[in-house]
Amino acid sequence: MIGRLTGCLIEKQPPEILLDVNGVAYELLLPMTSFYNLPELNQTVTLFTHFVVREDAQQLYGFAHKADRHLFRELIKTNGVGPKLALAILSAMSVEDFAYAIEREEISRLVKIPGVGKKTAERLVVELKGKFKDSPKADFFLQGKILPKTAASEKMFEDTTLQDAIDALIALGYKAADADKAVKRIAKAQSNIALTSEQLIREALKSML
Repeated sequence: MIGRLTGCLIEKQPPEILLDVNGVAYELLLPMTSFYNLPELNQTVTLFTHFVVREDAQQLYGFAHKADRHLFRELIKTNGVGPKLALAILSAMSVEDFAYAIEREEISRLVKIPGVGKKTAERLVVELKGKFKDSPKADFFLQGKILPKTAASEKMFEDTTLQDAIDALIALGYKAADADKAVKRIAKAQSNIALTSEQLIREALKSML
């Protein structure tokens, strides 16, 4: 079992990264709440991991904090919740905010996450309520620094940046049309600010919940 990795971040394409650990490159899938905490490329990062083995694939998942991994493991124990859906849930909500929604039985909020229907939301509440009573309420999303737009940063708004954000949302389970609409709406609203693809994803997720 691989429990933690420390290495050089050599590629990142939400929600996937490539981590070089002593010459061995590991592919990991990260929830966006962990992705936002990543350093720049070629910097060292430590991630907690969970290895999923299935008949058709073997996948390594990475998390910025142990609490994120713990919730991921609790989620995939729930009937009807697989790794992909757990990743979508953790991308949409922080651990604290998910706990807040579960303890207050906010079904209407949970069903806004792609792949979470009413029955799944109710099942999550039944199986997980009471496990987060001591979790404090935190900000819904990790706050990232938004840099002012300059001539050198104009390219941040090129099609590739928008498409990276759209592709990431689709990979998390959102419909292509919804992802496209949300990302472009955020880009238009923040047209005077140079947003990275990660910031576009964060704001788009926020707007859809």
